[in-house]
Amino acid sequence: MVFKRLREEIDGTMRRDPAARSRLEVALLYPSVHAVLLHRVANSLWRRNWKFLGRAISQFARSLTGIEIHPGATIGQRFFIDHGMGVVIGETAEIGDDVMLYHGVTLGGTSLRQGKRHPTLESGVIVGAGAKILGPITIGANARIGANAVVVKDVPAGATAIGIAARVVPPREQRSEFMAYGTPTTDLPDPVARAIGGLVDQIDKLSARINELENKTQLPDAVATSRVEGENADVERVTKLPIRTRG
Repeated sequence: MVFKRLREEIDGTMRRDPAARSRLEVALLYPSVHAVLLHRVANSLWRRNWKFLGRAISQFARSLTGIEIHPGATIGQRFFIDHGMGVVIGETAEIGDDVMLYHGVTLGGTSLRQGKRHPTLESGVIVGAGAKILGPITIGANARIGANAVVVKDVPAGATAIGIAARVVPPREQRSEFMAYGTPTTDLPDPVARAIGGLVDQIDKLSARINELENKTQLPDAVATSRVEGENADVERVTKLPIRTRG
């Protein structure tokens, strides 16, 4: 059973990290694998009420890998932390199967009360580097959390959340493909093209407004015609006046 679990962890790592060249390399040199395996030992002791020993193993894993996982956290199968340094997972955090975190992620609490105070990540979630997910909220299955996002509210399944505070961005359909760092990198809008498009729309609106004002101030044809005829008559009378010269 232990070897089967280890093989699953290694195979899951190799599927999600193209830099992994062999199972031996992953088993010996990947801090994520070491941190998760040590956590499973610490969690087993914690659930048996051997709190101090479980916490001691957790602290050893932290010093060895730079990944801090509280022994009380619940973690599913094929959990992978890419790079790993600076990851913090709180005591009541719950993580489903096939979840992936990048470095600098915090699954933290916002309350000093006992009980559930850390996030729940359902299966297939990807959390980008530096993201902070805070409080007893739920990140739905296959959701994506962008790098450096700060999430304090539930995120629906299949959604992508970015920003501070994080907001859900379209599309919200279910995603099954891998998304590095939890951030979409294809089919993104061109910011320059979007800015130019906005300027063009503004120019069109201003042109329409100018035409509207010109139409309101334009005289009827009959009035305009009589005015022109009157001006021509005045000019003609002036030209017929005799010119006096000094003798």
